[in-house]
Amino acid sequence: MASLNPFKPGAGHMPPHLAGRNAETDAFKHLLKQETILSNVVLTGLRGVGKTVLLETWKPLAMSQKWLWVGTDLSESTSLSEETLVIRLLTDLSVVTSGLMVSKQASFPAGFAPGGAPEFERLSYEKLLDIYRSTPGLPSDKLKAILHAVWECLKCHGYKGIIFAYDEAQTMTDHAEKEQYPLSLMLDVFQSIQKQGIPFMLVMVGLPTLFPKLVETRTFAERMFEVITLGRLQDAHSREAITKPITAAKCPISFSEESVGLVVKTSGGYPFFIQFICKEVFDIFLQKFNVGEPVPSVPMKEIVRKLDKDFFAGRWAKATDRQRQLLSIISTLENCDEEFTVQQIVAEAKSMANPFSSSHVNQMLATLTEAGLIYKNRYARYSFAVPLMGQFILRTDREANL
Repeated sequence: MASLNPFKPGAGHMPPHLAGRNAETDAFKHLLKQETILSNVVLTGLRGVGKTVLLETWKPLAMSQKWLWVGTDLSESTSLSEETLVIRLLTDLSVVTSGLMVSKQASFPAGFAPGGAPEFERLSYEKLLDIYRSTPGLPSDKLKAILHAVWECLKCHGYKGIIFAYDEAQTMTDHAEKEQYPLSLMLDVFQSIQKQGIPFMLVMVGLPTLFPKLVETRTFAERMFEVITLGRLQDAHSREAITKPITAAKCPISFSEESVGLVVKTSGGYPFFIQFICKEVFDIFLQKFNVGEPVPSVPMKEIVRKLDKDFFAGRWAKATDRQRQLLSIISTLENCDEEFTVQQIVAEAKSMANPFSSSHVNQMLATLTEAGLIYKNRYARYSFAVPLMGQFILRTDREANL
């Protein structure tokens, strides 16, 4: 009977019902209508808001409109060098080009060997890499040539274009100290081929640090991307995410209105938390139902304690004692779950025995940003990079003071 539980918390796991993302999907549908790519996509939001899930729902939507789709999850290793980025792109591209036939003698897919009938081979990863290496110029010149050649081969097959979709894109970066600029290379190449009318679109998915990083890398990125930001669900959509999976699965038990309201409130409208809490509640209810006992009230304190251990504790462990003091100050701010400033933190910390100066706060926030606990937007304001982190810190501090 445990298999009847319809809820699926996890990184990128498709929920049984995707609630409240129609506006974002409509925006993506509009971008799919582009003949010339004027806007690429940055899909951003905190962890747990459903970015990866939404990206997965966009894929079949794009393919139904004759777009090819390539991409993967990125990691720091992808942007170690320009060469590693090129290998990543060629690897992904080969998935859709391997069915195309080109001349073995061609250094370029459109060419043929002089004299006699040409021999053909598939445009595999190995062939793409061979063409890349034999094309003169800088890495950007070589990559532009590859992408141009691939489109020349593809366009006669009736495809609208290719979408290059990359999750965890905030991990990409340049390395000026090593004279390696993979992120700049990607932005430069796609801007260039799009200006030539080649319909290859970038969809980059990541944390809120992603778009500021793109703009800092290349200022034209501000005009190159449309930013779609996922936030918490509205209460009505949260209720859908809780009740519709149970109804659709024809489960033998259901949540009372009181239980639904409690889950909505505790989850804060974040899809991952809804899935996590609902799975725990459903398991408890189902065990009681299977042995004929009455369904109990929701043991929310115990579930939240498990959530703290499974989701928050590992992130909290990254902070030093002094950083935890700073984070505790932030958690007491009225707007801690939205945005806060250095000035607000300093003012709140004045009553401490060992207060924080503005310069010290700036330094520590930069370190906490690198640790993935805080992020800075372009308006000199900061936010927790983890949803409901402030509430976790308050609970942790209360327990420590008991």
